[in-house]
Amino acid sequence: MIDVLLPKLVSVFREGYDASRLKADALAGLTVAIVALPLSMAIAIASGVGPDRGLYTAIVGGFLVSLFGGSRHQIGGPAGAFIVLVSATVARQGIDGLILAVFISGVLLIAAGYLRLGKYIKFIPYPVTVGFTAGIAVIIFASQLSELFGLTLPGKEPGPLVEKLEALAGAAGTFNLPSFGIALITILIIALIKQYRPNWPSLLIAVCAASVFATILSLPVATVGSRFGGIPGSLPSPALPTFSLDKLIAVFPDAIAFTLLGAIESLLSAVVADGMTGRRHRSSMELIGQGVANMGSAVFGGICVTGTIARTATNVRAGGTSPVAGMLHAVFLLLFMLVAAPLASYIPLAALAGVLAIVSWNMIEKPAIAALLKGSRGEAVVLVVTFLFVIFRDLTEGIIVGFALGAVLFIDRMGKTIRVDIEDAEDEEAPVDNTDRDTVVYHINGAFFFGAAATVGSVLDRIAARYRNFVLDCSGISLMDSTGANVIEGLVNKAERSGIAIYIAGAAPELRRLLETHEIHEPRVSFTTDVNTAKSMARARRSQAAC
Repeated sequence: MIDVLLPKLVSVFREGYDASRLKADALAGLTVAIVALPLSMAIAIASGVGPDRGLYTAIVGGFLVSLFGGSRHQIGGPAGAFIVLVSATVARQGIDGLILAVFISGVLLIAAGYLRLGKYIKFIPYPVTVGFTAGIAVIIFASQLSELFGLTLPGKEPGPLVEKLEALAGAAGTFNLPSFGIALITILIIALIKQYRPNWPSLLIAVCAASVFATILSLPVATVGSRFGGIPGSLPSPALPTFSLDKLIAVFPDAIAFTLLGAIESLLSAVVADGMTGRRHRSSMELIGQGVANMGSAVFGGICVTGTIARTATNVRAGGTSPVAGMLHAVFLLLFMLVAAPLASYIPLAALAGVLAIVSWNMIEKPAIAALLKGSRGEAVVLVVTFLFVIFRDLTEGIIVGFALGAVLFIDRMGKTIRVDIEDAEDEEAPVDNTDRDTVVYHINGAFFFGAAATVGSVLDRIAARYRNFVLDCSGISLMDSTGANVIEGLVNKAERSGIAIYIAGAAPELRRLLETHEIHEPRVSFTTDVNTAKSMARARRSQAAC
């Protein structure tokens, strides 16, 4: 299927868009906006920026993702997976550097879309995605411990996990019971609503309840107002990021990390939506939409935008039918900010920490982890190594190392699937049949590539000088690379020195062209359409030799 560079919104309007679909999309958009409101602020705060930037990201980025993206149901906005990267970028480069990195990431995502790279992002092994998602969840939860327990650290909270836990343990004496109580109440309300009223907006209800409780009792807890001075009542004026060559070079590695993670998260989210709806997204167009959204978010002072699995699934379950639902979700968020911005000042930070504690718990794919650990040992190793690298080293390193291990595991498995069979033989030195003691036939089945070259080469090297004809059946080869061709070239060279005739049977045109580039051509070898033809040619050669 051709990956068309056309936004899904255009396809939807071409199909026909009526009032009934608009009503369904409006209801779904409102539902998602209610979920996204507290979550966007919580993710932004955990990322080391103000809650307003989370709302800018959800409003501007969310609107543009749906407008230009390649999925009917994708909901874009700030995502928990980016908390680690964004907070690290802010610590190193400051807010200006972060915004520039987000803008550059948008440019790179657009380029990736136009180069049709979306299909390759999907090749990341499943154990890697499960491992890095679980690792991110652990880091998110660890980042909220100080707010959950109301701890006061003497200096800046360390970023690395081990140092962070040591600093938090040292600040245990500053434990704030009201903050812990607010966080606990938030978590319990969310859990109870999910259990007994799953269709209710549990996050918003829990945050509102915690805010009312803390305000009425005048609890000594940090709030959005006390920490950040509240949130603005409108979007800021658009402005391009501050740019300089030195700054560009400094933030480019962060932009690469944003691009990689954004592409992975958005396409995984689109795949989840496809599975829930039976639709098919356009991966390259989705990357372009994500790129435009990140550039737009940066222009309005927002942070990274990506497709979010939880909000996208909420959109599908709420009855969203098209990208209009995602656009309306952004419009509703803007209306909430315009109307209720002053009320956000009363939200306890402990309540938002409770929200992120729930989010981090839900991010961990517990059934998938259990299945992978019980299954293949190799995939379990990939999962565990990716997880450990993410939490103790770096997210990008975790993905790279996990992908490399997954690739090695795949190569090993593929290398073991190739078979080399000897026709009508009780042992590897047996000829074709009792009437032709000078000919032997080998059948190769599977992928003949560098991972299988040693296996095949060790078998083919056993050609005995007493065989005057060697038939190599290549009809079962599903693919061959230059390493496989080199093995056959070595076989041909050895056969020429021993006066053995080589017949290559059933080679597909692509395979034959590859062999010919390695100087494996007639008259050095004889290409035949099938094994029987090769046998006939071998018998004819024997008869001529007898004469």
